[in-house]
Amino acid sequence: MTYLYGQPCWADHGAPDADASRAFYAAVMDWQPTAGHPDFGGYGTAMSGDDAVAGLGPCMGDAPPWWTLYFATDDSDATAAAITANGGSVLMPPHPVGDFGRLTIAQDVTGALFGLWEAGTTTGFDATGRAGAWAWCDLRTPEPDAAREFYGAVFGWEFAAVPMAGDEYTTFTPRGGSAPAGGVGPMMGHDDVPPHWLNYFAVADVDASVTKAVELGGTSLAPAFDSPFGRMAPILDLAGVPLILMTLPA
Repeated sequence: MTYLYGQPCWADHGAPDADASRAFYAAVMDWQPTAGHPDFGGYGTAMSGDDAVAGLGPCMGDAPPWWTLYFATDDSDATAAAITANGGSVLMPPHPVGDFGRLTIAQDVTGALFGLWEAGTTTGFDATGRAGAWAWCDLRTPEPDAAREFYGAVFGWEFAAVPMAGDEYTTFTPRGGSAPAGGVGPMMGHDDVPPHWLNYFAVADVDASVTKAVELGGTSLAPAFDSPFGRMAPILDLAGVPLILMTLPA
C-alpha cells in the first residue's frame, strides 16, 4: 500500500511479556504472529493471512506497554523539525530500521505519543479496514483544539465536525486524501489517563472476540454497542493497554 503524508500507516504493541501478548492477539484477532527477531529486540510482525497488519514485541527500555500509532512521512528530518517548531517534542530522532525504513518517536503539544515512519522496503500496513486489520484511530486529549492546530501545522490535516459526536470531536483527513482516517476529540470521561492515540481493530465478531479476550486475562471496559460505523467494544488487553474492537458494517 502507498500512504499519503500524515496518514496512519502502522501500529505496534510493546508488552512486558511479548510471547503472552502474541498468544493473546492470535486468539482475539485471529492473527498469525511471527517470532520476535533478535536483531530488532524481539520485534515481530502480526500477519492476517498474507498481510502484515501490526507489530508485536517487548517494551523498549523503560517505556510502558502501549499501542504506538505511526504516521507516514517521506522526509523524517523535515517532519521532526516541524514537530518541534510547533511545540511538540522528538523523543527518538529519525533512525534507520535495517532497510525497512526510518522510525521516529514524538510527542504532540498536548502530551500524546506517536511515531513517524519513512518507508524503505516496507510502507506499513498491507491491509486496513477489514476484519483482522487496523480500522480507525482517535486522539483522546483534554486539549483537542491545540491538538488540531498542531497536527494541522505538521501534517496539513483537514478537520470536519461529526454532528452526532459533540462539538469537540472532529475527523481528520490527510492532505490529498478523499476520506477521513481518524478523529481528534476530548478524553470522553477518561481523565485519569494521559492524552493518547486510541486504536480500533476490526474483527469478524466483536462479541466473540471480547469473550475470548476476557477468557485470556483481558478486561471488558463496557458492553459492545452498535453504532452507524459498526459494532464496537472497548477493552484492555493482557498488558492493560486500551483498544477498541469493532465489527465493520456490511
